[in-house]
Parts: sequence; structure tokens; C-alpha cells
Amino acid sequence: MRKLLLAATLLSSFAFAQIQKVEPMFWWKGMKNPEIQILVYGKDISKYNVELSDNIKIKDIQKTENPNYVFVTVNTNEVNKSSFKINIKKKNKIVDSYTYELKNRETNSANRNSFTSKDIVYLIMPDRFANGDESNDSKKELTDKANRQVPDGRHGGDLRGIINNINYIQDLGATAVWLTPVNEDNQKQHSYHGYAQTDLYKIDARYGTNEEYRELSRELNKRGMMLIQDYVTNHWGSLHWLIQDLPAADWIHQFPDGGEKGFKRSNYRTTAQFDSNVSEIDKKEALDGWFDSTMPDMNQANPLVLKYLTQNAIWWIEYAELGGMRVDTYPYNDKEGMAKWVKAITDEYPKFNVVGEAWMHSPAHISYWQKDSKIAEIDNYNSYLPSVMDFPLYNAIPKAVSEEESWDKGMIRIYDNFTNDFLYPNVNNMFVFMENHDTERFNEITNGNVNEYKLGLALISTVRGIPQVYYGTEIGMRGDKSKGDAAIRQDFPGGWKADKQNAFTDNGRTAEQKQFHDFTAKLFNWRKNKEVIHSGKTKHFIPQNNVYVYFRYNDNESVMVIINANPEKQTIKLNRFAEALNGFTSGKDIISDKNLSISQSGDVTIEGKTSMIIELKK
Repeated sequence: MRKLLLAATLLSSFAFAQIQKVEPMFWWKGMKNPEIQILVYGKDISKYNVELSDNIKIKDIQKTENPNYVFVTVNTNEVNKSSFKINIKKKNKIVDSYTYELKNRETNSANRNSFTSKDIVYLIMPDRFANGDESNDSKKELTDKANRQVPDGRHGGDLRGIINNINYIQDLGATAVWLTPVNEDNQKQHSYHGYAQTDLYKIDARYGTNEEYRELSRELNKRGMMLIQDYVTNHWGSLHWLIQDLPAADWIHQFPDGGEKGFKRSNYRTTAQFDSNVSEIDKKEALDGWFDSTMPDMNQANPLVLKYLTQNAIWWIEYAELGGMRVDTYPYNDKEGMAKWVKAITDEYPKFNVVGEAWMHSPAHISYWQKDSKIAEIDNYNSYLPSVMDFPLYNAIPKAVSEEESWDKGMIRIYDNFTNDFLYPNVNNMFVFMENHDTERFNEITNGNVNEYKLGLALISTVRGIPQVYYGTEIGMRGDKSKGDAAIRQDFPGGWKADKQNAFTDNGRTAEQKQFHDFTAKLFNWRKNKEVIHSGKTKHFIPQNNVYVYFRYNDNESVMVIINANPEKQTIKLNRFAEALNGFTSGKDIISDKNLSISQSGDVTIEGKTSMIIELKK
């Protein structure tokens, strides 16, 4: 009888709506936009009444075709308490409630600094960097378990491993850390990369906790560094809880003739965004097609989706005290929705920088995506996206430093890239890089040639923009992408207790690794305090004999950069550069530490496959 009574009681309780999720879980007072749209999820919850405690008004309630959702909008300026209850009622009886907290913002949160051309960004794939907490390598509730013997599996790297090695990153000269996504990615396999997220408000437990993510950010901030979040607006993982129980059919893009959940693969031709000759079918398949079969394509044209993504991004900025965002697969999104998304963020945080991945090969195509682009004005469009990635320069660098000179080969590739700078509204706010987590390792392309590495690094460290380096490159790590993505995402030596070598320490590096590392650290640490490199103008000269010469200058100083991609020693007559050398009589090469006499009637000799970065003096 007691068992029957207990069962009846349980059945009675489950007859009422149960709040299963609330997102965002909490918010803050004092935001520029005081309105918050709260997602409340539970079985048939929309069939019940929703009220707030303390006579707080609900500005708006939206319901969808799925009765398990209600979206409640509240003006936080009208709430004079630190918390209130969201009450679910049936016939004036409260059947469930959630205490919603409004926190106080950190001092000067709205005016937080963000990454700029003063910074050097260090890109980490957390699963492959360092394992600081072995207890979280595998989790019962998460499918993919750690096994370093599986190239595409989880290897155990985590947030604690990064926290433990911040000094290494700082000593290298980097000032910002970009992590590939660390939110929960509970796909059945290949989840280590994090781009198929299954919970946007939760750090993957195999990396750590939300609190550890914030701890990492704060530890970086203590050192004058910052954390950049990798944000994915275009797609989620197919096992995301919202995808498993869609609020509405148009929450994601679905094709009637597609596979499971309306899957159809994108054709990846995102030039459709501005192609005046494009066919509608090609455009739809490019933008609405899925990035992969396990990554449903999100519909940013749906106001509820866009609001969810916007609030989630702002929640992480505020909670984790972030210093910037990198947005994955930017041109695959609804461009009007994304303009609203990024503008909402920069309206809330005026100094906040967001860089978009527009993997295109034409400077005209890439410049379209930067805020205030003159090219985009043709479409009456403004992306409001502050920063873009210089993929044309990335494409040019490994070829330029390794091939023989001809009319269109060698260092002329670099020169030609910069002749397109007039297309960009803000050339200083561009990522410049030799590789990232999706590309062939630079040192693989150049067959581990340290001199060619030094040429490429000298270039990205002294041209306009924001240098970004990929973890391990600074010790000569290689990886052949043709063997799979895992080959370019190998474990950093020394990040695991069982590793025989520890490249995080000077004594643990091989002689070859030291050549890569020491050059990198010297160059990056010099760059930190060189305003002329951060924001100076550029004057460059057409390469001759595969030697590229350019100057970075402002009203106070000038730096002459000579990059000799020719394997032979070259003697350069300085009279050709008279307009940039006027008034300067000496200089110091920061690479060799040698002092030089500078005379317009003289010359400079540079060894083959080397560079010089000369601080000019009057």
C-alpha cells in the first residue's frame, strides 16, 4: 500500500509542468540593453501560466509550436531586487518555480579592453596542449572517452593544463590566448575539436568547469593578457539538447529532400553572399546547407535563434571576463542576422574586438566582411565585424619564402598582397598568420626548414595587423594534413606526465626546437613595446632578387625590415630607399643585435634565407 501511495504521489507531481532548464541561468544589472529574454523549458510548459514574483512585469511572452518552451522577456531596469522567482502556475497555484538571479557587474566591465594590433595571439587546441587534471579525462555522462592512442579521439588536455603553463605562453611573448571551443561537445566521436557543441552554457567536463574557464581568463588578465573565445554561430552539434527537441522547425535549416533532420551538405561556396550573378539554389545550398552531417545549420534569421546566440555570447563575455571573440565560418551565416549579433555585442562593449573567419582567397571578398567596408556598401550592407583574417597573406607566405623568384612568384606574392590594403577599412585590425588548427602545418610545408620559419615569423611580426601563432609551431612542430586533421593537432610534448620530453622547459627542448623557440620569443617580446609596429604606416618596395624591403614608421620612429628569401647572400644598395631613410644615420638589427651604419650612398649585406629588422636612429 505504501508503494502504491508513493507511486500515486509521483504521478501526481509529474502531472504538472516541471522546469528542466532556464537559459541564461542568471543575468546582470546595469547592462546597456536592460532587456533579457529567458528561455524556460519543461514538459508542456507553455500550457501553464508564467508569472514573476514581487509584482515584476513581464514585457513579453513568446511561445512556439513546441509546447515545451516559453520565452519570457524582462526589463531588468524595472527590477529593484537581486533575484526574483519565475513561477509556473496552474489555476492560480504555483506548481514549480525558478529563482532568477541578477548579479552586479564587475567594475568597468562595459569598457573592458580587447585584443588589438598591440597583441600577439597564441592559438591552442585544448585537448592537445596539456593535461593538468587527469581526473576529468573521461566522464561517465560524456560519450567520447580519453585515449591518446586514437588520433581523432580525446587525449585529455584541459583548462588546468593551460593554467599550469601560462608562464610558458607569457615568456614566449604572446599576450592573448585563443582556445578552440571548450563548451560541451558530446557527439559520439571526433568531439575533441569542440565545433559541434551540445551545450552553449556549459564548459565540457573533460576540459573542466565554468569556474575554471573564468579562472583561466582571470589568471591571464593578472599578467596583462586576455582570453579569446572561439564562438560558433553557424552550427551546433546534432546532439545539442535544443536540437533534440526543436523549439520550432525553422530553428535550423532543413531540406525536404535531405537526410535525417533535413540534412543537406553545404556546397561551401560562400561567395554566394555577394555574387550578383548567383543562382538562388546555389546560394541556398551554400548558406543553409549543413557544414557536416552532425552539425545542423542554425537559422539566424529566426529572431529567437538570433536572440539566443546574442545573449549567450554576452553572457560568456560578462561571466568569463573575456578579451575578445573569434567567430567560426562567418560567411556561412545569415549576414543580416550576424550584423545585428556583432553590433549588439559591440554596443554593449564598445572596445570589444571580434574577428571573423572568412576563409576566402581574394582581398576584395575578405574586405567585404570588415566593418564599414566600401565594397559592402554596394549591397547597402555593413557587417559591423571589427576584424577579419588575412587568408590571402596566409596563402602567400609559404610559397614566397621557399620558391624561386619570377614575375609572379617569390616575395612578389607578399608585395602584391599588401597592394590590396586600400580595400580594408582597418588594416591594423586583421589577423596575420602562417597557419592555424585547420591548415597544413607551416613547418610541414617547408620541410622543417628553420630559416624559412624565421622568414615567415619575421614577416607576420612586423607587418600591419595582429600576429597569430599556432601552438607548437614555435618549437618546430609539423603535421601533414593529408593524413587527417589529427596530424596537424598533435599533443604538445611535455603536456602529459608520461611524456618523455618536456618542451615547456628550456632544458627539455632539443637543439633544433630551441632554434625555433628562442627566435620566436626574442621577436615577440621585442614587438610588445613597439608602437611603430602596432599602428605605424607602411612603405614597401618592389622585391628585387627575392629580397623584400619595407618600412614601418610614425612621427617618432622607423623600422626597416629586410627579408631575403634568396638562398644566396645579397648586397642591397641603400640609395634606392632614400625617401624612407632620409635623416637616419644608424640602426640596430634586433635579430643579430648588431649596430649598423646607415648611409644613403652605402649598402647592407644580408645572408641568404635570413631577415633583418633594423631600428633606425638619427
